[in-house]
Amino acid sequence: MTEETSTRTDQAPAPVRAVGMAEEITLTGHGPPVRDWPPLDLDGTDFDPVLAGLMREGPLTRIRLPFGEGWAWLATRYEDVKLITNDPRFSRAEVTRRQVTRLAPNFAPRPGSLAWADQPEHNRLRKPVAGAFTVGAMKRLRPRAQQILDELVDGVVREGPPADLVERVLEPFPVTVVSEVMGVPPADREQVHAWTRQIISTSGGAEAAGQAKTGLYGWIRTIVRARAHSTDEDVYSLLGAAVTRGDIGEEEAVGLAGPLQIGGEAVTHNCGQMLFLLLTRPELMERMRGRPRARGPVLDELLRHIPHRSTVGLARIALEDVELAGHRITAGEPVYVSYLAANRDPDVFPDPDRIDPDRDPHPHLAFGNGPHYCTGAVLARLQTELLVDTLLDRLPGLRLAVPPEQVRWRHRTMIRGPRTLPVTW
Repeated sequence: MTEETSTRTDQAPAPVRAVGMAEEITLTGHGPPVRDWPPLDLDGTDFDPVLAGLMREGPLTRIRLPFGEGWAWLATRYEDVKLITNDPRFSRAEVTRRQVTRLAPNFAPRPGSLAWADQPEHNRLRKPVAGAFTVGAMKRLRPRAQQILDELVDGVVREGPPADLVERVLEPFPVTVVSEVMGVPPADREQVHAWTRQIISTSGGAEAAGQAKTGLYGWIRTIVRARAHSTDEDVYSLLGAAVTRGDIGEEEAVGLAGPLQIGGEAVTHNCGQMLFLLLTRPELMERMRGRPRARGPVLDELLRHIPHRSTVGLARIALEDVELAGHRITAGEPVYVSYLAANRDPDVFPDPDRIDPDRDPHPHLAFGNGPHYCTGAVLARLQTELLVDTLLDRLPGLRLAVPPEQVRWRHRTMIRGPRTLPVTW
């Protein structure tokens, strides 16, 4: 999951028409027309039709989201997305001083949040937790993660089919693994999960999301203080020690930890989408079962293909005039990028709407790009590989227990995915 997804998670229903192609707004001034982009409640893994329409209009368009003020540029072409996300002329920190058009109804960026930091501040904040998410750390974590997963699947096998994979495996596994990496005591995990689940949902609106954030961040503050002199290697211990050394402030530690704690939710929903595709495309399932040692490229292709999120993540502000895709972005104007659109750029991914397990090379941007590349990308990939391998290997003949159109999908949420995934085997 990218940092684009990990912080602005208190979206509410859009107060605009939520059907069809983006609605044009009459507006004078430079550039292409400004389009309303409402968050659609989409079932299945279909690509957002509003985003598809924006991509057809041009590589750089203008959008207005349900909340905030004004409009923003939207970059959808792969090379433009890479440029913007790795160019210091586009600032995240500047957004915190503005009311940029956005998906979330309220806007309260926290000190310490990596998502809103520019360099070199971003590296200073990231340093205390970087060691918990290295390739080496993930190798050490792998046996424990496999044990957690095996215990969950043991229960599924013991009780026999049918089973809801979301309820029985896809929700509890990433939440438990992330809790162990973060250092959440077992007695607190159910409550922490309840908070994170509410934060990415919009069913309760801004008030429910705000209450969940207050609860989660208050709990984080308490545990960071309690770990001030710990020598353990979990994230909360690393943050507590960093605060004690004076490397970061307590508020910064709290702002750092929140999005990392929420990150397990993205694995649940992304893997739900990936498994739905495997269960509804026999040729893909056959490929995965027949060539178990070559599953990695297929997972990359599924990560590229799935519509991870609703609309876009977090904006940037141009600090100076920038010429891009035939337009001048003026200093002070907000800019969004769409990783979903970049992953469907036909100049980089021929026949982009087709799932091609043999794509090579595969430079997808599912985990972001540049300084804000997802902190937990290696952890997310580890969990995804373990989930797919274990479920396919231990549940022979795995298939949906209902017709595909009866699978229920999450609505009013920033991260798309199935609510349930009933299977038999």
